[in-house]
Amino acid sequence: MHEVQFRAMGTNVHLIVVGGDEELLERGRARLDDLERRWSRFIADSELSTLNALAGSGEPVALTSVTFDLVTAALDAWRASGGVFDPTILPSLVAAGYDRSFDEGHGPTSLTGHVSRCSEIVIDDAGHTVVLPAGCALDLGGIGKGRAADLVAADLLEEGADGVCINLGGDLRVAGVAPDDAPAWAVAVDDPTTPAGTHDLYVVGLADAALATSSTTRRRWESADGTTLHHLIDPRTGRPATTGIASVTVIASTAVAAELAAKVSLIEGAPSDDALPMLFVHEDGRQRMFAAFEEYVW
Repeated sequence: MHEVQFRAMGTNVHLIVVGGDEELLERGRARLDDLERRWSRFIADSELSTLNALAGSGEPVALTSVTFDLVTAALDAWRASGGVFDPTILPSLVAAGYDRSFDEGHGPTSLTGHVSRCSEIVIDDAGHTVVLPAGCALDLGGIGKGRAADLVAADLLEEGADGVCINLGGDLRVAGVAPDDAPAWAVAVDDPTTPAGTHDLYVVGLADAALATSSTTRRRWESADGTTLHHLIDPRTGRPATTGIASVTVIASTAVAAELAAKVSLIEGAPSDDALPMLFVHEDGRQRMFAAFEEYVW
């Protein structure tokens, strides 16, 4: 077994590879770096930044297939969630103070309402082009880490790994065999009411599956008037969601599906998909499990 920890996509990454050469770790890291250079809104010449900069120009922006697929997946998620997941939320994120990488702190706060622009985005599947309307800006942070985890896991299996576990700040995908011939990968679920990594609520067993956690307690800051804010914006109000829920953890077949369901469920305050195992942790410490989440607990 080989493993490495590093920073990428603005979060801590833990990559474990079973079998194959240790070089696979570097290949996984390089793949994440490449995806970040394409998808980050904090990199001035990324594909996403270029697309946002040309909003309102009427010019179709050609994207690489991996970025085009992510944009279309984000729009599909907007439709499937009834607008609760909205990739055009970026202006509201910036207004809340999340105008830079969270590692650099937060900017000034001027909370505003939100008007979705998703229905005005023009997609050309044949040419892999996107046209954004004036005043529109995409943020792919609510779907990108999950998609990245799925892509890296698939890549490393194709390149010779027997098993892979990749965790991008709580968006996790396991595939292939687990270490030491275990029947499943052991995955810890953090307690959101304590500092990150200091206390686990549960350990769950996953085999060829994914787990994602969305939390209001990790990326928090205070505005100038003392109001506590977080990065999970409710598109219906343009403000951080206020449901009394500290975190939602979801188990699904892919990391992107788990990530989307966790975010939508936290914002709505209720499970977005009755078929997916979920754990809700309330701000007062109460817990609720759905769709037999407890069957995964070791």
